[in-house]
Amino acid sequence: MTFKNVPKPLNLLKFHRPRLRLNEARIPPLSQQSKQCLRNLTAYRRPDIDIPVPRGRTAGVLVALFVGRKGDLYVLLNRRSTNLRTYAGDTSLPGGKAEPDDRTIEDTARREAFEEIGLPPDRQKVPLLCILEPFVAGNATIVTPVVVLILDNTLRPILNDAEVASLFSHPLASFLSTKPPFPAEPELLEVPYHSYNDWTSPGPNDTTWTTRSHRFLTGREAGGIKPVFGLTANIMIRVSMIAYGHPPEFDIYPPDIDTPTLKTRLAWAMLSRPQLREACQKEGLQVDWDRLRRIAGVKEDTKVQKKDPQTKF
Repeated sequence: MTFKNVPKPLNLLKFHRPRLRLNEARIPPLSQQSKQCLRNLTAYRRPDIDIPVPRGRTAGVLVALFVGRKGDLYVLLNRRSTNLRTYAGDTSLPGGKAEPDDRTIEDTARREAFEEIGLPPDRQKVPLLCILEPFVAGNATIVTPVVVLILDNTLRPILNDAEVASLFSHPLASFLSTKPPFPAEPELLEVPYHSYNDWTSPGPNDTTWTTRSHRFLTGREAGGIKPVFGLTANIMIRVSMIAYGHPPEFDIYPPDIDTPTLKTRLAWAMLSRPQLREACQKEGLQVDWDRLRRIAGVKEDTKVQKKDPQTKF
């Protein structure tokens, strides 16, 4: 592949913020709390990560919010098809990897949502609220959440059966709570609505990083719907914190542990994940590896591990 033919990295920061015309929208009246949530989301500016990532390892997911009958906010979630090769049957957000025709990561998330659940990429009916900082997924993909608001509740989903088995919603505020937003089913009385697992992965300088993976019941487990967990749960916790302006009722990270920042995690992933380094080489992406070592805190006399860190996202 010549340098001229290498696709340019996605511009993750270039996106529009159209004025929300809520009075003209075909949605129920918003509660005062929901109005403040939307103000918080539209005002959000993600931190400048300033780390180049290979386009071939980037993905966008669409956090599609809508207004419920009582004026509160819900998010659309889907159950992945059981026929998929990866993450079959998992509860997830619509999304996928960037394609050559995607100009921005917002384009990627909108295109994938249209292909998977039929949500039209209409920026008037489904305006952008904000774009979050990228997350590092367990398969060495850099995932960026794109948050939008559905302003037309008459839109009806059209599911792509090859990718999506079903579509459902969950209250946004419930990702900050330990109390279920639904009546407990008899078979789930002994199962907490929110739970977590702590797991470890190799960090720089022969250290070990401890990460907390959260899990939320959907209330639909009897029907085969899996809980919201892993990367999807972490993304929804972050979106909810921005929207409601306060932390959750539970600890996001293990207590008494120095948790690395997202920027540090991304720098270490670029250094230690073979898939990312190989993609950089394939695309001819110029990366200041010494700078990434400084960000990740790698000591000069420490070799970056060549094995792929084991993660459970």
